[in-house]
Amino acid sequence: MKYRSVGKSGLKISEIALGSWVTDLKGSAQEDVARQTIKLAFDSGVNFFDCADAYSAGAAERFFGEVFKDYPRKELVLSSKVYFPTGDGVNDRGLSRKHIFESIDQTLKNMQTDYLDMYFCHRFDETTDLTETLRAMSDLVAQGKVLYYGVSEEWGSARLEEARRIIDRYNLYPITVVQPQYNLQDRYIEHEIMGTCRRHGIGITTFSPLAQGLLTGKYRKGQPLPAGSRATWQADHQINDLLTDENLDKVEQLRGVAEELGTNLPILSMAWILQHPEISCVIAGASKPSQLENNLKASGFEIPADAMAEIDRITGFHRFERHVG
Repeated sequence: MKYRSVGKSGLKISEIALGSWVTDLKGSAQEDVARQTIKLAFDSGVNFFDCADAYSAGAAERFFGEVFKDYPRKELVLSSKVYFPTGDGVNDRGLSRKHIFESIDQTLKNMQTDYLDMYFCHRFDETTDLTETLRAMSDLVAQGKVLYYGVSEEWGSARLEEARRIIDRYNLYPITVVQPQYNLQDRYIEHEIMGTCRRHGIGITTFSPLAQGLLTGKYRKGQPLPAGSRATWQADHQINDLLTDENLDKVEQLRGVAEELGTNLPILSMAWILQHPEISCVIAGASKPSQLENNLKASGFEIPADAMAEIDRITGFHRFERHVG
C-alpha cells in the first residue's frame, strides 16, 4: 500500500481508504463479513477509515467504534461528517456552532475515541453564516477533538475561496481537505475545485470511484440487471439514471483499455483517479473481502500516458474554459 500526504499537511493516509455506510449489523452474518473486510484492510496497510453521523442514523459510527476499539488508535486515521439531521429538533441539523459542537461529542462517543483525525462539513449550510461554521470547526481543532477539518459536497471553488478569506482574516485553522465525488463518469472537480485545492495546498479524498457501480462493468447494454445489484434496490435510483446506452457504450470501451493493460475496470477506474497528483486517496466501499482485495490493487498501478489519453477520448471530457472573441 502506498501513502500520500493530505494536501500540504503532515498527515499521511493510504491511497485506498475504506468507507462505511453500514446499516445496523449487530448479530447478523454480515457483521462478521464486515469485520473481516476491515481486518483485511488494516492488515493490507489501509489506515484511513471514513464515516458520517448520517449513515444509518449513527449505526455506522457505532459499528466503527466497536471494531476499532481493538485496534491501535495511533495507527488509524478516522473521519466522520456533520450536517444532516440527527434528531427531530430544529437545531438537530446544519452547520451551526450548536449542532457542530453537539454532533462531535456524539460522534466521539459513538466511535469510542477521544478525537477524530478528520472532520468534514457534509454539505454547505445556506442558513448559517460561514464565519460561524469556520470558527466552530477551527475551535474543535484548538480543543483537540479534531486534528484536521474539511468539507465535502456543495463546496465549490467560490465557497472555498470565500472560506479562505475568512480564515485568513480571523487567523483560524485552515481547511485541510475536501471530499467530493470524483470518477470517470463525473469529473466536475477538474473544472475549478482541483485547481483551487492545488493553489491552497488542500488535499482531496474522493468518494464514489465506481460511479454507483456503473464502472464495475457488471451492467451491460441489452442485458438484464444483475440479481441483487444496486440497480435492483436503490431507493433514489442514482445508478439506474446512469445506465444509459451512451454510458454503457463508454464502459465497454473502458473495459477494453483495462484488458489491454492486464487489469479489470474497477482497478483501472480507481488507479485513474490516483494518477492525479492533487488526489490524496480514493475512498472505496467494499461489502466483502474479495471486493476489497481487488480495490487494493489500484494503489501503485501506473497507467501509461497513451492509455490516459485514450480514456480522455472515451469519456469525452473537456475542462470548461470561457473564451470571449
